[in-house]
Amino acid sequence: MANRTVLITGCSSGIGEATAERLAKSGWTVYATARKPETLEGLKAKGCRTLALDVTDEESMTKAVKTVLDETGRIDALINNAGYSQSGAAETLDLDDVRRQFETNVFGLLRMSQLVLPAMREQGYGRIVNISSMGGKLVFPGGGIYHATKYAVEALSDAMRFEVAGFGVEVVIVEPGLITTNFENAAVASMEGNDDGPYAEFNKHVAKSTKEVYSGPMRHLGGAPDSVARVIEKSLKAKRPRIRYTVTPSAKLSIATRRLIGARAWDAAMKSQFPQPKATKRA
Repeated sequence: MANRTVLITGCSSGIGEATAERLAKSGWTVYATARKPETLEGLKAKGCRTLALDVTDEESMTKAVKTVLDETGRIDALINNAGYSQSGAAETLDLDDVRRQFETNVFGLLRMSQLVLPAMREQGYGRIVNISSMGGKLVFPGGGIYHATKYAVEALSDAMRFEVAGFGVEVVIVEPGLITTNFENAAVASMEGNDDGPYAEFNKHVAKSTKEVYSGPMRHLGGAPDSVARVIEKSLKAKRPRIRYTVTPSAKLSIATRRLIGARAWDAAMKSQFPQPKATKRA
């Protein structure tokens, strides 16, 4: 299809940036977006059109979609990539922080899909690619809120896939594992200040292990952002895309292990890696 147009959220770095660059090279008309458009100058130089887009702001989302439609007349693909992680024991998390994460990772994804679907239905074709995570299939201690958002992405995607198929629109889920970006920084930063109380040692260990996963030997089971970008491009080119694409050895291994061993054995495996919070003995 000539003059294919794709709108991508969260392009300031990582997977979004790599995907925008790859698709621009492949001849797509790429609208790369981010909350801070000044972070997109590199992509603009590589042929992408850039827009400000905050997936927690209704006016920003509506304006971005309208701009794409006004300029090109169509949206062939939406890649819902914007998202971030936060970590810490559930009892210690600030609910306002939790709400912000759901606004970005879940509600923004849903609203962007709602905004592009009328045009996709009218043209009788479209692809929505939702960036989930291996974290949508399993849970690591200290990551409950992030995992909850990705479980929600999986559920929404499964529902939408059925609901929009009759209009010629296909919904694809991409499940990356460990990706070597600065993604872990937000998760670690979210635990700053949680250095006392009954979860102090646990949160400290979660922060330490998160850093080590991205810098230690485990990183060899991960991949660079372009490894995900290649899979996204593949899902857009396929006449009949898969429902799910799992990316990186870490994701394939972790998801398979969780599926095979069950909840009790998974808890036991986690207990060998994380100190379990517990009451201290009283004198």
